[in-house]
Parts: sequence; structure tokens; C-alpha cells
Amino acid sequence: MPLRQAMAAAPAVRITLPAPGSAGSAWQPLIDQLKLNADPGLVLDWVVADPGKMQTQLTAGALDIGVFGATGLAALANRGSDIVLFGPALNNHGRWLVPAHSPYQKPRDLLGKTIASTAETSETYQQARIAASLSGIDLKKDVKVIFGSPTANLALFERGDVDAIITLEPTASRLVGRGAVEIARVADIWKQATGLTDDPILVGLAANRSWLDANRETAAKVVALFKRVNGAIQERPQLLATVSAQMGLKADETRAAALLPARLAPAYATAWDEQVFGTIDKQVDVAAKLGIIERIPAGKLYRQA
Repeated sequence: MPLRQAMAAAPAVRITLPAPGSAGSAWQPLIDQLKLNADPGLVLDWVVADPGKMQTQLTAGALDIGVFGATGLAALANRGSDIVLFGPALNNHGRWLVPAHSPYQKPRDLLGKTIASTAETSETYQQARIAASLSGIDLKKDVKVIFGSPTANLALFERGDVDAIITLEPTASRLVGRGAVEIARVADIWKQATGLTDDPILVGLAANRSWLDANRETAAKVVALFKRVNGAIQERPQLLATVSAQMGLKADETRAAALLPARLAPAYATAWDEQVFGTIDKQVDVAAKLGIIERIPAGKLYRQA
């Protein structure tokens, strides 16, 4: 069958298109730039998917594949959702930052202070809370947290209305490029508390079990593609500098763009194995103990494609 006919015959996979300002926004431009998808049987239809609406989009069939973190997915599973993780996407790349010349040098210095973070239900905050709790810091009791959108939090931080911010890349590199000081990585707090050597998963590829059962070969191809693009970034971190504009950095943010390769490349995950599954189980277990979720779901949240 000619290539054009094969592509026309292949049903498009509606996959989440992360918005600029997120690490995932590098996927589509790099897959295209590096020509990583040469399979005529895998046609991707990138769909803008609001994380707050992704579960609805998946359930309604408007989206085939999204990304989810363990704690958010566990909460959905407890309400009857059949969405499941089936491949790697991003490792945790959350950062604790303080303004230039701040006296605070580590998270424990911020006890009793005010920090900004994304929504309380966001994976960014929930995993930061989980990691902090393992090191003896309760973000619900020991600090005052102001929850807001990334844009609002950025404004609070730069005005000096908060003592610190917990944020993801590329926003963290943008702030460091402007003089902010990074005092901790959420992944490092997790590793120090658990003794594990790898950065924990932030989000994985996710789909409804029914879609996965009906599209096993396609799902496996998507996993292989994401391993290729994430592996390429790990091997050649400078690729991130070539798509900094697509990731939301402005033309004059040259310092932030230069920081991205070293700071962000480790976030692109390629592993999907028992060690990753153990991390997911640990995240869910701690989330249940902290009351972030009502209980540990009865079934596993993950599977091989």
C-alpha cells in the first residue's frame, strides 16, 4: 500500500498537546523536527487538553491519550474512573525557589512562611507535599500556601508577596534566569527521604482501559515514540534550546533558554518498569496517609501498553 494511502487509512490518535509553559510542550516540535514518527500506521492528532478537563475529555472520547500523575489518577479511580497509566512521560521537575538575596537556604527555613504553588489538586503541589512530608515538613500545617495559576504565582513571587514558590520548568529556569535562587528539587527531597536513586515520576501516558484493550498495537507504538523523543532529549539536551520558543520562552529570555538543557533534560522519562511502578505505589500510599486521597484504589493504576 502506498505511504499516502496507508496514512489515510490509519485512524488518528487524539493525544494531549501540552500548552506552552510546560515541559511537555517540547514533544510535538521535537518529534516533527527529528522526524521520529516515520510509521504511516501512527497518525497523531495533537489536541489542546486542559489538565483540569482531561479526564472528561478522555471519558467522553474527545481525547484518546492524555497524561496523569499518580495522586490525581488515584482520586479519579476512587470515583470509578477506568483511566490507567501505560507509559512514561515526565519525571518530577518541581523546584523550590526563593528571591535573590533571600535568607532562606532550604525548605525547612520556610516553616511559618508563605509560599505560592499551583492548585491544591495539581500534581505539582501534591507531589511536593508528599515529598516534603517524607522529610518531616507538612505543607498543610507548617507553611502558608497560596494557590493560584502559574501566571498569578509568578506575579506574587516577583512582587515579593510570598517568600518562595514551588513551580515546574520552564518557569523555574525563567525565574533563575532573572536572579531567583533554587533551594531544592522535589525529586531530590523524595530521593533523600526514600533512598531511591531515580527521580520519581510526575506524569505518565494515560488512557481508558477500554481504549487500550482495543488499541494495544497503537498504544505500544505511542510508548515507543515517547521513549524515542524523551531519549533523544536525554542524549542531546541542547535540543531543548531549539524549541524554547514553542515552550513559551520569549526571544529575550536567552539566559532561561540556555539553562533549560542542563536543568530540564532529566525530566523526560524513558523507564516504564517495576521500579517506576513501585514509585507510583509509594506516592499513592503516602497520599492516602496524608488524606490527599480517601483511600488506596483497589486496582493498579498502571499497566504495560
